[in-house]
Amino acid sequence: MIRKIIQIDEKKCNGCGACAEACHEGAIGMINGKATLLRDDYCDGLGDCLPTCPTGAISFVEREAAAYDEKAVQENMRKKAKSNHAAVLHTGCPGSRMQHIQHSQETTPPARVQTESQLGQWPCQIKLVPTNALYFDGAKLLIAADCSAYAYARMHEDFMRGKITIIGCPKLDSIDYSEKLTQIIQNNNIQSVTVVRMEVPCCGGLELAAKKALQASGKFIPWQIVTISLDGKILE
Repeated sequence: MIRKIIQIDEKKCNGCGACAEACHEGAIGMINGKATLLRDDYCDGLGDCLPTCPTGAISFVEREAAAYDEKAVQENMRKKAKSNHAAVLHTGCPGSRMQHIQHSQETTPPARVQTESQLGQWPCQIKLVPTNALYFDGAKLLIAADCSAYAYARMHEDFMRGKITIIGCPKLDSIDYSEKLTQIIQNNNIQSVTVVRMEVPCCGGLELAAKKALQASGKFIPWQIVTISLDGKILE
């Protein structure tokens, strides 16, 4: 049947996950950091997701699509509720969902070891750093999510050492960093780019901004993406 249904522009999607949370039918899911319409018959065509999208990636189209199946939606939601029975009820971005992470504890706390900070410059917030700062000349650039240093215990030793570190959170700043990152890469002799992000969907915006900046700069620079899990592990 021909009916009204949502369409998601993957190029505009920043991976924040707001639309997936707003969809009461479970029609939208996050796949590879992007919002995706999972099943046509889960979408009721009412568009609760539209106003939550900060980038305007969602629109309505009329096309051939399976009819909305309320029974299938209810069964899917029932299964989800059953599998997540221990989870705290939460609305909003999946990256804000409350979790209690248990780490192993030693019976005798070790003596405090003074470690040296590896932060190579100030300021370090993406929105505050000047694009033409001298410390960018010849720098290995680390673009890190705000939360990553708290989740990953060896952030200074494993990632920040020998690099210029700039940090940000696209969800909190509600801006697209790609333009400023493009200026930094274009106007300076950047040797390499490392992006350290969290596994939560909103960090997809940081990764996307870095990729857009590298492409827009017109330079061929070695780069890598590192994803940190909520319990502080590097995901392969």
